Order: sequence, then C-alpha cells, then structure tokens
Amino acid sequence: MAVAALWAAIACVSPARSQDATDLRKEMIGQWELATTDRSKTCVVTLKNDSTPQGFKLELEPGCAAALPFTKDITAWSIKGLGDIVRLQDAAGQSVVDLTEVETGIFEGMRTGEGIYILQDLAAARSLAKSMDQMIGDWAMVRGNGQSICGLTLTNTEASQDNFQVFLKPKCDSVVAAFAPTQWRLDHGQILLIADSGEIWTFEADDNAQWRRVPDSADPLILLRQ
Repeated sequence: MAVAALWAAIACVSPARSQDATDLRKEMIGQWELATTDRSKTCVVTLKNDSTPQGFKLELEPGCAAALPFTKDITAWSIKGLGDIVRLQDAAGQSVVDLTEVETGIFEGMRTGEGIYILQDLAAARSLAKSMDQMIGDWAMVRGNGQSICGLTLTNTEASQDNFQVFLKPKCDSVVAAFAPTQWRLDHGQILLIADSGEIWTFEADDNAQWRRVPDSADPLILLRQ
C-alpha cells in the first residue's frame, strides 16, 4: 500500500537536510523497510556499522529475494555522492540501487525498467501500514450540520501507483456525484480523494476524530468512519 510514502502518512513534508557522509552513516544504522511505492512488496534491511572491503555490512530478511528479486545481489551498503546517497551495492561495490533522501527519514531510488523504490525507517513504515489499514471500509460524507450527503467505501485494491479504489454508494449529493472520485490515498496524514479528471479533495483529521475537507469553509464537508 501506498507510500512512499506518507509514503509518510505520519510526518509533515520537510526538505531533506544537508549533512555530511559521517552524519548520514550514523543515522542509517538500524532497521529499514525497502519497498515498492505502494508497499505491495517489502523487504526489511538491517544496516550495520561493521566495515567490509567495499562498504558496510547489512542483513536482509529471508523473504527479500522473493519479494524484490534484485535484492539477491545486495551484499553491503555505503554513502556516496556528496554524502547524501545511500547505496545498496553488490560484492564489487557496484550500485544495485542508489537512494536519495527526499524527506526526513525517507529515501527514494529508481531502477531502470522497474520503477521507484522507497527506503524508510521500519517503525515509521509499519505505523503507516497500520494507518492505511484503519482507513479501509465504509465512510459517510456529511455537511457541518450533520446531514449525510454520500456514502463511500475506501478499499485496498490498487488503482494506480500509490492510489487505491474508492466507490461511491447510490444517491449521493449532486456535488459529490459530479466530483465522482474513483481513487484515494493517504498522503502525509491527509486523505486524498481523486477523480478521473484529476480533481482532488483533501481531508485532514481534526480534534474531534473526524476528517474535514481543507481548505475549510462555512459549509464544511466531513468524512466520518462508519
């Protein structure tokens, strides 16, 4: 499921910080999730501080090669570029995938002919997965006065990269029916409903444990879990 991550659904957007190779290397020690952008295929990677002839040691969980076949070639990791690239490399020190920090704690890399992969702190990635799971199911869209104007179902069925299918129930208000969202995703703590036209409605959680469309208005639209 998507992330790439909210793919970091929990964190706010922030630019990747400038740092030297030593700082980044220290921050990388620990467990990470390497995944496709929709998190349908994942691999847990443990980055270590022990040196090898070409870089530093790492461990891949047993299921990595089955989930992401290219990981069978990964034997070590290192910091490259100007100290801002995490390289997962083969025994000769050649890149299997280079990943650059795009948000704090979230790294993105591309493999030609395959697509984009995300490296994210394991605990944050699992928190995202839990958040996504909590979104699946039936919702009601209501006005600020509590009047229900539409029912909808958020699914975990992949619709496109990072997005999942959403279905409107019959007899929706004309405003929602005209919008006609067909996809959704959780992005940096917000629910995004997406129409085939490209129009997007954004909802943020408020202090009342409900999701309010932003920017706010005098007659707000609210999503309530059913």
